[in-house]
Formats: sequence, structure tokens, C-alpha cells
Amino acid sequence: MLLTNKNRLIEMLSAALQGLAQERGLGDAPAPRLERPKAVDHGDVACNIALQLSKAWKLNPRELAEALVKRLEQQPGYGELIASCEIAGPGFINFRLSNAAKTTVVQEVLAAGSRFGQLTPEAATVASAMIEFVSANPTGPLHVGHGRQAALGDALANLLATQGIKVHREFYYNDAGVQIANLALSVKARLNGLKPGDTTWPESAYNGEYIAEIATAFKASSEYKDDLEAIRQFAVAYLRNEQDIDLKTFGVEFDCYYLESSLYTDGSVAKIVEELQSIGKTYESEGALWLKTTDDGDDKDRVMRKSDGSFTYFVPDVAYHTSKWSRGFEKVINVQGSDHHGTIARVRSGLQGVAQKRGWDIPKTYPDYVLHKMVTVMRHGEEVKISKRAGSYVTVRDLVEWSGGVTPEMTADERELALQRGRDAVRFFLISRKADTEFVFDVDLALQQNDENPVFYVQYAHARICSILTQWGGQVSDLKDADLSLLQSKASDHLLRRLAEYPEMLTDAAADLAPHALAFYLRDLAGDFHTFYNADRVLVDDPALKLARLALLSATRQVLENGLKVLGVSAPAKM
Repeated sequence: MLLTNKNRLIEMLSAALQGLAQERGLGDAPAPRLERPKAVDHGDVACNIALQLSKAWKLNPRELAEALVKRLEQQPGYGELIASCEIAGPGFINFRLSNAAKTTVVQEVLAAGSRFGQLTPEAATVASAMIEFVSANPTGPLHVGHGRQAALGDALANLLATQGIKVHREFYYNDAGVQIANLALSVKARLNGLKPGDTTWPESAYNGEYIAEIATAFKASSEYKDDLEAIRQFAVAYLRNEQDIDLKTFGVEFDCYYLESSLYTDGSVAKIVEELQSIGKTYESEGALWLKTTDDGDDKDRVMRKSDGSFTYFVPDVAYHTSKWSRGFEKVINVQGSDHHGTIARVRSGLQGVAQKRGWDIPKTYPDYVLHKMVTVMRHGEEVKISKRAGSYVTVRDLVEWSGGVTPEMTADERELALQRGRDAVRFFLISRKADTEFVFDVDLALQQNDENPVFYVQYAHARICSILTQWGGQVSDLKDADLSLLQSKASDHLLRRLAEYPEMLTDAAADLAPHALAFYLRDLAGDFHTFYNADRVLVDDPALKLARLALLSATRQVLENGLKVLGVSAPAKM
């Protein structure tokens, strides 16, 4: 249902309710809400306000609904918007929109084009937002878990942008601490001729073959010298470059790469600890410094500084999020693996202490988190085994190449097309489930070119419409004058309803931080199109009817393209 139609009906209902309340000396009425009936036969929209108010107003809900409908029918423009309404059950009001009201969505889509469904900055709930995602330690390649983060974070950023919000994408590099020290130690061991399994191989070293590749590259570089710090700097730079290549292959870009090490070099970590101590938010025990996180709902207090003088991992996180707030980002969303769940209470507690010290009004729920669960990869009908101990895992690059069917024999052009197919499949698949559910990525399914492959199903709908418009051979700009009153079939009605849901679906998905809702919507829209295409011939002899159906398909093509773009997936004209 088109957003403007919904607002018009809500305004009419509100006016009718207010008039009824004044006439009978009743209390104030809440704003009525509309919903789409589960059964299409029940109408286009439904309202249960009579059931909500019946107890407070001491009226029979059905009688209240009847009185409300009588007043509603007197509202200006009612007949233009509503074709009919009926009272069902104990007091539900079911509305059927007029054909003229339903078909306006086609004209709106054709007029707005790529902007259809988007809000202006003036209508945004917040001016700007930061999304931090991927944020992989520079200690190894990007694996499939990082791929899920990349797909979710990028789609979420695009989704918020449709709501008029200026979005800042940030990658936080954990380039300090024990893991980076272990990376340098691992490369040094390889340089010394050791390998995993050797009796003198360091227990904390990384076992992946990429460590040997770093060692070889370092030895061949002009920077080579037998110095642990030089090894550390080279290894971090090498892996950062590899991760950047993978992100580029995946079509993901960032506005800022923030280094954890900078929080130590500029004194931010030390300052945060000092401030928390100064307000009594910490205490000493067993040689360690503890943060009173139980004051903010945590199940136990947490160690900030260990007895050896080193900080635990969440302390720089508090300093980092203090930086986010001080940079003006009042809306911050972190996309992370579900194993970070325990960090949430600690970071928020530390921020509340900083806010107390500095006089800031940081919400207790700051920042927001989108936590995702693991991805299992299936290929050739079997699970791809992953072993952290052996250093083997599926990288983002692997998944894109497998899903696109990339082979060594391909030409450069063939490889680029295959990589695009792989990117599209990986992005769509990884977004197509709620983040907090485990996901099985079936590479064999991603390679299929049939209706069982969800991304192919949606892209094929777009390509098929492009083919029909090409076969017609006319100017799409001429379709704005089509007589849309001729769209009266059941299949066209379903497609019109689905198109009109797009703007509100975007708004709800952005508010819920749920890009998977857009993937669901696109599959439903593609399904409604395929049903329409099979039921109603488009290129008919009747010129007026042909133009009306072509206008509907052109609007459908535009919304498919718009939605796929938000997900970071291409909308091919041919398949």
C-alpha cells in the first residue's frame, strides 16, 4: 500500500474518531494503525481501532466500528480513496482501495525512478549514523564470517541512507595487543625455517599457510631485517593489503580505517582509565583494576587492567566508542559476531562512566549492536571443514570465486562476469536470513540458474522485464501517460499492492536494523511479477491495455533495481 494512501486514510480515520469523541463526550483517541490483512480477500488494509477503544469508551466494538464508518464516509476525498469497506467479526474494519488509488504507485515509481522509496534528509530520524563492521584483526585473511559482516554492514548502511541519513562506514583495525605479537612471532618462526608440527613451533603461533607467504614476501622485500618489530609492521601491512583486495572484490568500501594502536599512542586509553578511576567507577583487587560494570546491569564486575599491567580487550573499545561519540555520531551500530555478546555490557558501562565524568548525555543503550551467528559452507554436497588449529577456513575470496564458478581457464572478461555472479550470490545469500540465525551457505545452490536459487529468481525477473520492454521497442517515458484504470486483473492487483509496500518496508527494515526484510520483499515481488507474467499477456493487440501493463512492468523493474542496489547486488538486463 502506498505510503501516501496510508497517511490519507489515517488522517481521515483520526478526524472521524475525533468527531465521534466530541459528539459523545468520550476521551481522546489514539492514532489509528493500519495493517495488511493476511487474507487478500479481506481487503487491502484493515483497522482494529474499534476493538482497541471499546473497553475505554464502554461501547460494543462492532457498534463503535459502524459509527466510525458512517463518520468516515463523510470525510472529503473518501470516495476517491476507498472503493468499499466492511465490518468483520467483532469489529475489524476492512478497506478496499479504489483502483485509482492503487494504481498511483505506478506513476509515483516512474516519476521518482531510482529515488522511489527514499526519504529526504529533512525527514530523517537522525542526521547521521556510523556503522562499524568487518573490523577483522589483521592477523589473517577475511573468512566467511567476515563476509557475512561485510554483506550485512554494507546493506544496512545503504538501507539507512534510503531514510535520508548520512551514513559513515568504519573499519576498526585491532593492530595492537597479544594477537599482533603472536602474528610477528609466527612469521619469525617461519623465517627461521620452522613449520607447524615441529617440536619448537611456538604454541601460540598461527598455523595457516599464509604465514609462510608473508615470511617469503618479507624476505624478498627491501624492508627485510631480523627484527621482531620490523616483522610485525610488515606482516600487518601485508595482511591489511590482502584484506583490502578482498573487500574490493566484494564491492565494499569504507570511509575510515581506525587503528586500535592510535588509542594508545595518543593517550586515549590511559585517559579513559584515569577518568573512570577519578569518579570511583573502579577498584583494586587481587593486583588488578576492576570496572564496576554491575552498577550498569552486568552479572559481575570486569577486570580492566591485569596484574601484569596490560589492559583487557574491552578497555580500548571504551576509548574507541568515546571517540565515536566525541566525533558527533549519536547513532552508532556495530555489526559483530555473536561471540562479542559479552562485550556489550562492559563497553556500555565504561561509556556511562565517561559520560558521568564529562557531563555527556550518552544513552544507556549506546551503541546499537547487530550480532550475527556462524556460517556453514556446503560444497559438492558436503560441509567444507574448517579448523582454526590447522589454520584452514573459507575466505571471502574463496566463496565469491566458488559461487561464481571461476576457473583458471577463463579469459579476463569471463572471469570478471563470473566474479560479479559470485559477488551477487554471496551478498544476497548472506543477507537473506536474520543475522542472529545460523546460516548454511550452499555453493551448489548459488551456482544453479533456476527458480530455486533466490538471487537468480529475483535477477531473472528484472532481466525478463528488460527483455519485454526491448521487444516492445517504445520509449519508457511514454508510459507515464498510460491509462492505468485498465489494470483490473487479480494478478495486477497483487503486483500493485506489493509495489506500494516498498517505501514502508524500507522504513521498517531500517528501524529494525533488518536488511533481510528487503531480501524477503524482493523475492515476494519477483514472485508476484512471475505470476502476473504467466496470467496476463503484456504485448497484446489493444494499445491502451498494452501500455498500462508495460507501465506496471516498468515500475516493477525499477523497484527491483532499487532494492537490489540497496543490497549491493547487480540488476542485469540480460541473463
